[in-house]
Amino acid sequence: MKNLPSAITLCEVGLRDGLQNEKTLIPTEKKVELLRGLIAAGFPVIEVGSFMHPKAVPQMADTDQVFQAIGEVPGVELRALIPNLRGVKRAADCGCKKVKLNVSASRQHNLKNLNMTPEESVAGFADCVQAAADNGIAISGSISMPFASPWEGRIPVSDIESIIEAYLKVGITEISLSDTSGMGAPAPVYELCAHVKEKYPQASWWLHFHNTRGLAMANILAAMEAGMTRFDGSFGGLGGCPFVPDAAGNISTEDVINMCDESGIRTGVDILKVMELSRTMRELLGHNLDSYVLRAGRAQDLIV
Repeated sequence: MKNLPSAITLCEVGLRDGLQNEKTLIPTEKKVELLRGLIAAGFPVIEVGSFMHPKAVPQMADTDQVFQAIGEVPGVELRALIPNLRGVKRAADCGCKKVKLNVSASRQHNLKNLNMTPEESVAGFADCVQAAADNGIAISGSISMPFASPWEGRIPVSDIESIIEAYLKVGITEISLSDTSGMGAPAPVYELCAHVKEKYPQASWWLHFHNTRGLAMANILAAMEAGMTRFDGSFGGLGGCPFVPDAAGNISTEDVINMCDESGIRTGVDILKVMELSRTMRELLGHNLDSYVLRAGRAQDLIV
């Protein structure tokens, strides 16, 4: 394949986006152990949890304690998802140095849930950006369902541009395109990624794919061909699509690493350590995980 990068950066999101969809509550001390394991595996960026209200997302109620237990780790960015200004305060209080905000690309979804357009939501993030800066906290933004949503279908590029420009206006230049609904496909993924990368050179990009319909790996390769080099993954394929009951969730991190290892693309992450952490998580949750490599092993391990 042409135009694939020689290296990519991976962010592990299983402790947040994966666990928030699980019914089993993982003890705080186990989360800290898993986090230490992810750090040892070589992830440069890890999404530790979120500062959502505990009643809304009980699986994330101890995110503050996890940050306090782990402290700062040189060379590793530990981040958390926040919903609002209170999230910035919680981050500051527990020592979190990177937070992420999110808005839906679906106007119907955003209006129904927040009674605001996506652009109005992002404009309201200005106070969060200022508070984060005052507390020495870096901040990024996310756009969920930029490729398609269950309500509108394909999202017009002009709508995505409007949200990106709203983010840039409030001072957020690191933006994630998050295929939360799992409706992305390689051709539209390539087209949008190539377009935004060229039109907004001042922005840096993350890509987050759900494997709801089995296209996440193809979408990652399409994004790579468009010049993207930073991707989220969830060890064991933890998580589910919030809009499709029983659907597969995030792309398995070890599957992505395996694809990169077999393709000569450096990740800097030890796949064997990640697979061991996935086995541990499988035992903690008591059910199988959506990871091909975890089930079948690496192809190179079959060679004698």
